[in-house]
Amino acid sequence: MGDGPGLPPLRVAPGGRYFETGAGAHAAPFFFIGQNDAVTWPGLAGLYRRRDVPAAEAYLSELADSGVTVLRLMLEYAHREGRYFERPVGTFNPAMVRLWDDLFALCGRLGLRVLLAPWDNFWMAHRWHRHPYNTANGGPAGAPASFFTDEATIQATVQRLTFAARRWSGSGVLAAWDLFNEIHPYWGGTPVQQAAVIGRLSEAVREAEHAAWGLARPQTVSVFGPSPAPEYEDLIFRHPHLDFATTHIYEGPINDPRDTVTPALAMAAWTRHALARVPVGRPFVDSEHGPIHLFNDKKRTLPEPFDDEYERHLMWAHLASGGAGSGLRWPARHPHVLTPGMRIALRSLAAFTRHVDGLLDWRRFAPQPIEDRVRVAAPGVCTIACGDDRRALVWLVRGLSPNGAGHQSDTGGSSRKRGVALPAMLPERDPLCDVPVVVRELAPGAYRVVVWDTGAGRPLAALRSEAGSGGALRVVLPVLGNDLALAIGPADELPLSPTTVNAM
Repeated sequence: MGDGPGLPPLRVAPGGRYFETGAGAHAAPFFFIGQNDAVTWPGLAGLYRRRDVPAAEAYLSELADSGVTVLRLMLEYAHREGRYFERPVGTFNPAMVRLWDDLFALCGRLGLRVLLAPWDNFWMAHRWHRHPYNTANGGPAGAPASFFTDEATIQATVQRLTFAARRWSGSGVLAAWDLFNEIHPYWGGTPVQQAAVIGRLSEAVREAEHAAWGLARPQTVSVFGPSPAPEYEDLIFRHPHLDFATTHIYEGPINDPRDTVTPALAMAAWTRHALARVPVGRPFVDSEHGPIHLFNDKKRTLPEPFDDEYERHLMWAHLASGGAGSGLRWPARHPHVLTPGMRIALRSLAAFTRHVDGLLDWRRFAPQPIEDRVRVAAPGVCTIACGDDRRALVWLVRGLSPNGAGHQSDTGGSSRKRGVALPAMLPERDPLCDVPVVVRELAPGAYRVVVWDTGAGRPLAALRSEAGSGGALRVVLPVLGNDLALAIGPADELPLSPTTVNAM
């Protein structure tokens, strides 16, 4: 399958924090904006045996219209019979291969991409007694621990990955590989042994891609939780064969939210945690998050208005702390799809990345955390920000109380312990007007500030100000409701909009 129109290959951008597509004058920044999905969930279920392809196409079209760029998917879903990718091992299920052919074709027409993992590890573990890789069912693996210790099982994994690479890596729809979903000692071997096998898998996939298509797609390996055990940090954050880092940010207030601000602060803290550990030139993406403890263990689904605000805050926290996109929600809802409100939030974030590209120059932007350089002269406003000496991305959100209740340390925490009223959305409050904001340690010169309404998905204002010899830039925000985003960049690098107002 060759690249579809408008879907050139993905690669890490020159700045090393984001991705890009195209080359030369056609190079454009790319963000992982989207969600986790599955071919057995309601939106895509109609693709199996082509039972309702138009319904799946309508679903994907709706996602594309919502600004989604990436779906994280797994080649098979083992929580029921009939969706195995191989059965027996080495024989690829014709119905699943055709499903993937159809899915790649639909995504190519709609401009959607896929972050692809070979295994549905959760259900494979829970239903190991039924899985085709189990020796009891004619497979090579005596136990789940065989995946990184048994040569026949490793070779079967190589065969699965290289089959997919030869068939689908020629399509720009294949954004990147998650070579092993939620790697863990359960699957066998020490972290050092697992890292060596990941190296073998990586090389096999790249060789197959280059032989078939003359290119290779970016690669990562994911882990459950935001902070891998110390012995796994090299594998997850710094493995020499991988191109970007991913963790699944399931933790404390994100797992079981009691308000919509504390989880966002936790998301920012764990994104910063990851970026502090990756080498220069390696982006970071949260490839799973959501209220997993509440949904899986407590069997509860968040009320939709609360969940919409919670998710919108998580995605802006991820982007504003330096993550390469929205973070990818695991739906954790009945039915297992994102809500209309979440899609509106994704559309807003996607529109923002396009609107401020000329100002932030995403392809070369290599920001660091700068919360300590931002001051907001208003009570109860929490700040998440990243930037360098010429550009900054800032997200401001008002806390649950005038004193900013919900703020926490960089290592997370629980709003329950801090006495916040539970559960709590942000209350309807009068907007703050004429809010002074100062960003320090910028290079002297003229700056443009785009003020973005994250809820409405549109710019509120374009401000102009000067950073003097001391490097302090001061702007006055015309209005601050519950939250907004700021993009700050040099004014002399692009013309000012006619709507620009003086913020001095």
